[in-house]
Amino acid sequence: MSTRHQGAPPLRRPGLLRGVVAYELAMWRSLVLWLLRRRPAADRGAGAFGYADAVTPVLWAFIGLSAVEIPLVHVLLPWPPARSILLLVGVYGLLWMVGRLAGLKVYPHLVDPAGLRVRYGATVEVLLPWEEIAVSHQTTVDVVLRRPLPLLAARGDADPVAEVRLHADDPAALVRRVVTALEGG
Repeated sequence: MSTRHQGAPPLRRPGLLRGVVAYELAMWRSLVLWLLRRRPAADRGAGAFGYADAVTPVLWAFIGLSAVEIPLVHVLLPWPPARSILLLVGVYGLLWMVGRLAGLKVYPHLVDPAGLRVRYGATVEVLLPWEEIAVSHQTTVDVVLRRPLPLLAARGDADPVAEVRLHADDPAALVRRVVTALEGG
């Protein structure tokens, strides 16, 4: 028994290398967008709801520690080739972490005419159509669906999901916006 909608294209898992490259490119794009203070285009009137406030201090702590680690390793290692290699790796890692944080900032959840777009960085986006949403509530946000929807899982297959839990920096505002949209406003 298939969990996909009839007529839907088959779901395929991208190769590991392809997925890593796509993730890497998305992270660098996020970093550029964040530095330019831009976000990807969204439908007019779409409401954006961030979700990065809880992890931001932790990421900044790692970024700060990496920024301190780079010159320390450079001073402590006596071998110039090792210093050069670790300098490159350290700077790359530092920029990667900033890009990871940027992805969380520039890709917020969206409430738009099509439905609720649940995101996590540049690589995860799930559209929950309005006609499939029954209710939403609680401290983070629980979105209960009217019927299970097949959503693409990390391992590449589609699992039917009856409820989606997500974090929002302002869950009450997100719930108000979703309820307004469900009521036809």
